Amino acid sequence: MATRRIEDDSLEISDNLVSESEEAETSDPSNMSLLDHLEELRWHIVKSLIAIVICTVVTFFFRVQIMDFLTRPLPAAANALGGGKVKLVVTGIGEGFTTHLLLALVGGFVLALPVILYQVWAFIVPGLYQHEKKYAVSFIVAGLLLFLAGLVLGYIVLSYPVNWLVNFASDSFTELISVSSYFKFVALFLLAFGLVFEIPLVLTFLSLIGVITAETLSRKRAASHVGMWIAATFLTPGADFYSPIFLGVAMSGLFELSIGLIKLTQRMREPESSPR
Repeated sequence: MATRRIEDDSLEISDNLVSESEEAETSDPSNMSLLDHLEELRWHIVKSLIAIVICTVVTFFFRVQIMDFLTRPLPAAANALGGGKVKLVVTGIGEGFTTHLLLALVGGFVLALPVILYQVWAFIVPGLYQHEKKYAVSFIVAGLLLFLAGLVLGYIVLSYPVNWLVNFASDSFTELISVSSYFKFVALFLLAFGLVFEIPLVLTFLSLIGVITAETLSRKRAASHVGMWIAATFLTPGADFYSPIFLGVAMSGLFELSIGLIKLTQRMREPESSPR
């Protein structure tokens, strides 16, 4: 009896170990098949789209306030139709509705960015090492804050190219600014500033994976600054004198900030790589 009980206990223990190992294999993301990864990616995309749709519905109710906010940089010369408020021109019967819808969609995307970034984080985190997970959350938060900071600076600078372009030929032509052309200009202008502000994040990431170092950036500092100032003249869609200066100063400052961040991360990683 005692022998049979020991055998039964050993069989039960072995069954538990097998079930635990099978459960660990199924829960381990590294053992997931390609279809499982695609299914997981699909659900993360669906959740992100749901967040965008909900936020778009919310921002659609504030479309008038968003429109007023974005048209505030327009000068009085743009009000060719007269009246107290500057109004843009629509050239199609449905252009007004589609413009409001696109504004709500863009606003919904910006509002849903935290959810989108969280879904990206939830998808990639199982494949990261422990030391990489430590940096991932900081990178996502920093990327979001830097992008928003770029949008804020772009909106502050926006009045300079808009005023210059509107007033440049006001003596020769009557300015009738279409809503599609204006918001396309605003979108490209703000996007340029938002993406430029990701320079510290991109350079710091490249240093973490060993592509560049702070010493390399320091040696190529002069050429980098010249290249960034040349790029600033092409990234800004306006032909004014002020926008490239603001963007060039921002790019140079962010480049120098990147060198400092890379040196800081290198010092933080030295204790981890040193033998114990």
